[in-house]
Amino acid sequence: ESPILDRLPPEHQRKVLDRLSTRLPLAVTANLISDEDYWKRCCMERWQVCDTSNHGDSWKQMFFERHLENILKRFIPNTTDPNQVLELIPLCKDYVRKLELDQFLPPVHVDQKEDRDGLSDTGSDLGFSKASTHHYDLGVLITALPHLEELHLTYGVKDCGMNFEWNLFNFTHQDCHNLAVALKMCHNLKVFKLTRSNVDDDKARLLVHNLLDHPCLVELDLSHNLLRDKGAQAVGKLINRSRLEALDLCNNQIHHVGAQALARALAENSTLTSLNLRLNCVGDRGGEAIGRALLTNTTLKSIHLGSNHLTEPTATCFSQVLAQNTTLTRISFSCNHLGPAGGKQLLEGLADNKALTELDIRLAEVGQKTEYLIHQMVWANREAARLASRQQSPL
Repeated sequence: ESPILDRLPPEHQRKVLDRLSTRLPLAVTANLISDEDYWKRCCMERWQVCDTSNHGDSWKQMFFERHLENILKRFIPNTTDPNQVLELIPLCKDYVRKLELDQFLPPVHVDQKEDRDGLSDTGSDLGFSKASTHHYDLGVLITALPHLEELHLTYGVKDCGMNFEWNLFNFTHQDCHNLAVALKMCHNLKVFKLTRSNVDDDKARLLVHNLLDHPCLVELDLSHNLLRDKGAQAVGKLINRSRLEALDLCNNQIHHVGAQALARALAENSTLTSLNLRLNCVGDRGGEAIGRALLTNTTLKSIHLGSNHLTEPTATCFSQVLAQNTTLTRISFSCNHLGPAGGKQLLEGLADNKALTELDIRLAEVGQKTEYLIHQMVWANREAARLASRQQSPL
């Protein structure tokens, strides 16, 4: 009623802030109190585990990000009052920079037969509809958060237990359209992660279309989804029409055609530094295409090709990469079938390589002796890089 806190002497301000209740309405405290100690009390009283390092080292930022996340995770379309979110926007918009949502609840569907006899044919006490259901539309919210830089999403239901139904994890086309339109308007977004949400080729292409030429996006994570070759081809276009630095496509269904599309993009790209293709099916045709691209690429530092059905031909191609490329510092071929001959090819390529500081060949069947020799050469590079870093750093 009398917002004169900033006009009080510092010692009086401290006395007032130390005595303020953490249960005051956010409409009063949000834009009036900036004191970190007050917001620390709010966080500690509400959550058992509090780590501000994930929230810009700010207690106030942490409070509003987690408070908003909690509301969104419990939001049930057609049941929860949308004003719960809308009324919070003017209070939190200046403090929310990152949102991590690992749950989206679908609308509740009440079956008349269940109402009549009190029994569920599906065993679902939650009462979620078996039909396709759309989730909360983030569009109004994230376009109203001017400082939002990171968005991590998973469309599903946590801890559903015996109430499990596949439709609880259904990222619908309408969900995808709503999200894609919102992403295009979110101009300051730097990191976008959409994982474990059954994103297929069509949905990936829709998302990518709205991310083309995005002014700020530097990290994209579509891991643990259902992308196949057409989805990878769409992402390949994005690589050269954005400022992407990190791309994670781990655990999808990308074969050699999709890998070749990504390779063509890599050959021309000058921003991407990290690419994760672990747990796909690129095979040697895809692996060799990526290897040839890395003969001209001068920016990629890390690539993960673990569990991709790679054999000796890919190792032979990468032997030439190791001999010529001076940018790559980390490569993973773990859980492939390179064989002893493939291992020897990599060993030959490493002979004059001074840049690579990590080469993962666990379970790649290269042979114990070859694995040891490769480890020794990579370890020497790592030690040389460490010493050079120490010499360059100021005392």
